[in-house]
Amino acid sequence: MRKFFKNFIIISILFILFFIITAYSYATTISNGLAENIFRLHILANSDSEEDQTLKLKVRDAILNYMETLTADMSDKQAVITLAKEHTQDFKKIAEQTIQENGYSYSANIEIGNFYFPTKYYGNISLPAGNYDALKIEIGKAEGQNWWCSLFPPLCFVSVSSGVVDEEGEEYLKENLSDEEFAIVSDSSDKVQFKFKIIEFLNKKG
Repeated sequence: MRKFFKNFIIISILFILFFIITAYSYATTISNGLAENIFRLHILANSDSEEDQTLKLKVRDAILNYMETLTADMSDKQAVITLAKEHTQDFKKIAEQTIQENGYSYSANIEIGNFYFPTKYYGNISLPAGNYDALKIEIGKAEGQNWWCSLFPPLCFVSVSSGVVDEEGEEYLKENLSDEEFAIVSDSSDKVQFKFKIIEFLNKKG
């Protein structure tokens, strides 16, 4: 009996270790796949006041209008990032001009890099927590609520106002993500949501 119990404990521990290793490997694979195919826009308002939040959206619109003229018909993430880096000063000028036109004196800090993001829900699309390449715009003290979207695939230009990714946006995602990656960000079934929670848990910071 003692031997049986000992073997049971060993098998249970091995099973748990196998599950943890498999889950970690899966989460890493999916997270890396999403990170390799997504370039995000992240804008942080000066504060949470109604005025600063409204200003944030005006800066967003000005940046997106300019970005759309630059990246129209581009189908490669790295090409979009390279182009964005070449126009960093233009983004700063546009953001600060918009800020000044609305009666504020805040500065705008522009940075393109790899940043940690918590889990974000964009209507019917969810991106698990993890590190993603992004164009980050900080307005003033950057202590207010942030706004985000995806510059590539170009979801920012599909449905900025509604916050819901429509059929065209989903097609962009399907074209640039693997079947499993697309299922993770778009499927609400219990099985897929369990996988999403595993990725979210293993990638959670702090």
